[in-house]
Amino acid sequence: MRRRIFDSEGHAHFVTFSCYRRRRLLDDKQAKGIVVHFLSAQLLNQQGKCIGFVVMPDHVHALLRFSEAQSLSVFMNQWKRRSSIQLKHLYSTALRHYGEMVDLNGPVWQPRYYSFNVFSKMKVRQKLEYMHSNPVKAGLVGNPVDWPFSSARWYLTGRPVGVEITPAV
Repeated sequence: MRRRIFDSEGHAHFVTFSCYRRRRLLDDKQAKGIVVHFLSAQLLNQQGKCIGFVVMPDHVHALLRFSEAQSLSVFMNQWKRRSSIQLKHLYSTALRHYGEMVDLNGPVWQPRYYSFNVFSKMKVRQKLEYMHSNPVKAGLVGNPVDWPFSSARWYLTGRPVGVEITPAV
């Protein structure tokens, strides 16, 4: 049975996608930076809004909203495609040890993504808390604000995070 994604109601979308076979392809800060960069670039391309995000060593979460219906699929395909190309370039040049572990002709990302429609402010807060606590639960930092590849710093200190954040109203 094929999973259905509802993208016509104008709701926010909590999306999750993983590195191929859950490999830790995003351990390096440059790799995580590429994912953040293309999140920001694709949001600008499609006039999307980011409510929050976190980039982990083997997966990514984002809470997104689009003014145009049926935008999520194109957004996700482009974000994953563009970041994949740049990550492979990084692995083949500056991070050769990753290039040796990864088939550079193979995928960086799992083929699909998981999307959850978010209808209420309470659910937005829950998803933000979940995302922002991910690096703490994984033992990467002691406090969400210390993880630079997340919107937590923006919410807790107002500092920039590489992506324009639009809090849910």
